[in-house]
Amino acid sequence: MASTKAKALVGGGALALAIGIITLFEGTVPETYLDPIGIPTVCVGHTGPDVKMGQRKTAEECKALLSSDLQIAWEAQARCVINPEKLEPWTRAAFASFTFNVGVDAFCKSTAVKYLNQGRIAEACKEILRWTRAGGKELKGLVRRREAEYRLCLGEGF
Repeated sequence: MASTKAKALVGGGALALAIGIITLFEGTVPETYLDPIGIPTVCVGHTGPDVKMGQRKTAEECKALLSSDLQIAWEAQARCVINPEKLEPWTRAAFASFTFNVGVDAFCKSTAVKYLNQGRIAEACKEILRWTRAGGKELKGLVRRREAEYRLCLGEGF
């Protein structure tokens, strides 16, 4: 059985990878803007009813929002994936980024989760590539992001 310290290191590695890939594709924008499909967004891809046009956040506020949003993604893994702690850190990070972007409900209902729960990791990772549409159209940015998440999911980097 892995020690608490070893588990923390694995979790920390997954967290660092998730922050890296999310920040790479979301960027950090302290002023509210409309994303490619018109959703008000601020900081590192933060959306929701608390986001209104005209807002400006500090670096500390953006960091807190990212931390909160990532916590939601980790909790989704804990709720929807059987034994997520047994997944490799890079696989957990890829699915944290994916969940951060598509939302908890979409993640939990996805075929990827079904495959994760069956231990079919490579097939679960491949499912990420199917999620390239938003607002009824394929977005080049989502294609690039999904390819990076897929590579990370398989342990190939991003």
